[in-house]
Parts: sequence; structure tokens; C-alpha cells
Amino acid sequence: MASASLGNGGVGSSRSVNGFKSSSSSVDWLGREMLDMRLRDKVDHDEDRDSEPDVVDGVGAETGHVIRTTIGGRNGQSKQNVSYIAEHVVGTGSFGVVFQAKCRETGEIVAIKKVLQDKRYKNRELQIMQMLDHPNIVSLKHYFFSKTDKEELYLNLVLEYVPETVNRTARSYSRINTRMPLIYVKLYTYQICRALAYIHNCIGICHRDIKPQNLLVNPHTHQLKLCDFGSAKVLVKGEPNVSYICSRYYRAPELIFGATEYTIHPFFDDLRDPNTRLPNGRPLPPLFNFKPQELSGIPPEVVKKLIPEHARKQNLFMALHT
Repeated sequence: MASASLGNGGVGSSRSVNGFKSSSSSVDWLGREMLDMRLRDKVDHDEDRDSEPDVVDGVGAETGHVIRTTIGGRNGQSKQNVSYIAEHVVGTGSFGVVFQAKCRETGEIVAIKKVLQDKRYKNRELQIMQMLDHPNIVSLKHYFFSKTDKEELYLNLVLEYVPETVNRTARSYSRINTRMPLIYVKLYTYQICRALAYIHNCIGICHRDIKPQNLLVNPHTHQLKLCDFGSAKVLVKGEPNVSYICSRYYRAPELIFGATEYTIHPFFDDLRDPNTRLPNGRPLPPLFNFKPQELSGIPPEVVKKLIPEHARKQNLFMALHT
């Protein structure tokens, strides 16, 4: 039977959580978190629970397995019991497994990334996810730890669920021998660049594993979200970084060819046109809802080129600073 303890996670700005500071090692902090473990998966005998059977054997990703945790309880927050029922696996890798789950209390669909905490390797993903808050980055709802009968410790990240990836979307067009509409190419490229500008310039993080499988897409709105920060790292000036990183076929070509400059390209002009629509007639997803920190240090003339007039009028901050 697996046991679990919930941390007080969530998306927000860089901050300490449960007394954790970024200078501490992940493993030491996980050890301290384990001291607070109080919750254990168990069979629910409540008469008013839904009729789905409880399955408590295994490590928690099997269809029908129920995971019960408690959120809140710190910083004046009231405790709240939450339970998830695993539905099916949506991804696997050397890191662990990602499975789709449903919150039994609210019916919300989430993705839970279950990662083995190996003491031989640094795991920065939780620390980094707590620093991020951006419309083009998958959001962390909360997290908890689980422990198997073999005393293996797992970190479970409860993330917002986005059903598609750029990889599957591109392959669907390839299978029918059709090109992806250019407006989608522009939308995805722009949102990727925006996510990278945020993590690079505002947070100081390098993702180090950009690839189509790690780019989530809402098939209805075509909003894109960058995910999987398992290889990411906060870059420190003067600190060496390993070069053998990122999936082989997606290592950044611009670095190989020595590119040192970049600018706003007319390729995105269609996205700045207020009349542009998706092929299905829907409006484009939000593209210019920049936070002040995203625009910090950028010359006003560049901001004016980047953000169209109609978007500046909708945003008071940008209207006052452009």
C-alpha cells in the first residue's frame, strides 16, 4: 500500500515553501518533507462516495487507483481533503510516468507526473515549477510525495491537463499528407518564443529539453504551453553546465551555428492583426497579455513593434508605458 504526504504547492513567483530555500539540496529537503508524512491510501467506506472501486495496490498509475491527499494547512490555510482517481497513462520516460486523473470532489481532469526521487541525481523540477506563472507554461496545482512498499520515494506533481502536443498535432497532418495551416505554425512558434523569453529573462532558467513532445496544445483554442522541466536549470554566471543534455534530435541549431542576435520578425505580423482568425473562425488565443516583468528593460520602440495598438489599448500597463 502506498502512503502519501502533500506539500503546499502552487503556481506563483519565486519564494520559499515550507522553509525550503533554493540553496538546499533537493534530497535533503525531501527528507525533511518526509517527516511530515501523515496520509496513507486506504479504502473509502463512506456511503456517499461514487461507485468507482478503490484500487490501492501498485504505485498509483493503474486505471482506477485512488490517491487521497490533503492540501492546505499551512500559512493560515484550512486543510482540504482531495482524492484523485487514475484514468490512464499519457506518457512515460526515463523520468517516470505521467497519467491522467480526475478529482473526485470537483470532477476536474488533471495530469499527475510521478517521478522517482533518486538520491544519485539532483531533481530541480519542483523548485522550478513553483517559480513559474505564465500563460504559455503548464501550471502546477500542487504536489505530494508517495512511498511504495519497497521504500521508494516518489514526487507527484499535479498539473493542469492539456490534451494534445505539437508532436501529435504535426503527425496527424503528416498522416493525411497535408500541411499544417500556416497560422498554426505562427501561433505555436510565437507562443514558444514567448515562454522561452519569460523563463530566460524573467526567471533565469534554461529548459534544456525543448521538443514537440514537451509542447502541449489545446486543440480548441490552440493555446500552447511548455511542459516538462525535469532537465531545466537555473543558470548561474560562471557555473559550468553539462553539454550532453536535451533529446538528441532537438539540440538547439542556433547555438551550433553560433547565432548571437535576434529581433522581431515580420513572420508574426498576421498575429498582430486584430482581424486574424483561426481556420475554424475562432479568435486567436491571448498573445499579448504580458506581465510587467516580461517587458522590463525592453526599449519602448521595440515594445511598440511587438505589441499591436489594439492590444496596448486593452492593457492599462502597456498603454501607460508605450
